[in-house]
Amino acid sequence: MTCLLCDKALDDQPTWQHFLGIQKDMSACPICLEKFERIDHVIEDDVLDSVHSLYAYNEAAKEYLHQFKFMQDIALAQIFATSLRSVLNDSKKIIVPIPMHPINKRKRTFSQVDALLEAAKIPYQSLLEKTTESVMGEKSRSERLAMTELFRVTADICSNEAVYVLVDDIYTTGTTLRHAAEALKQRGVQRVEAVTLFRPIREK
Repeated sequence: MTCLLCDKALDDQPTWQHFLGIQKDMSACPICLEKFERIDHVIEDDVLDSVHSLYAYNEAAKEYLHQFKFMQDIALAQIFATSLRSVLNDSKKIIVPIPMHPINKRKRTFSQVDALLEAAKIPYQSLLEKTTESVMGEKSRSERLAMTELFRVTADICSNEAVYVLVDDIYTTGTTLRHAAEALKQRGVQRVEAVTLFRPIREK
């Protein structure tokens, strides 16, 4: 096997952790994985009950997202499968991926958030539909904050009392997640959390 990031051979010799079922099969080498800075940054705001971002949006993260999303290297969804399972493996919570607009999804050929969850073998419910083709990464901060409704709920809410967890690849201003949370809360959902793979860390 080779590292999905640098294409160098992985050490596939079995260890005692393998025999005990502790160590998971790796899809990237330790050198590449060390480039990602784990931060486990958690915040709350007036709409989202919590947002948990796993990694800093550093140069390694930028390169990863470019290769994964825009070069359509869907195999890279495996890289963070274990990390996502560690924070989303709760059968009492309902996992809801942030969707792409159907037109943008056809252009890219896949939804990156769905791919991340499927690689991690995390069950999810597609409850939201994006109402605009515009891409957040192409807008300024002020344009993002000024946007109106971005999502609508397209399926029945099975339990208003359950915890719903939105999942996205990156948290920037939080506009996308807040709009998604508002759409769910307008349908009676009481608690909405979020998990993102990356978040920019601004120096104080």
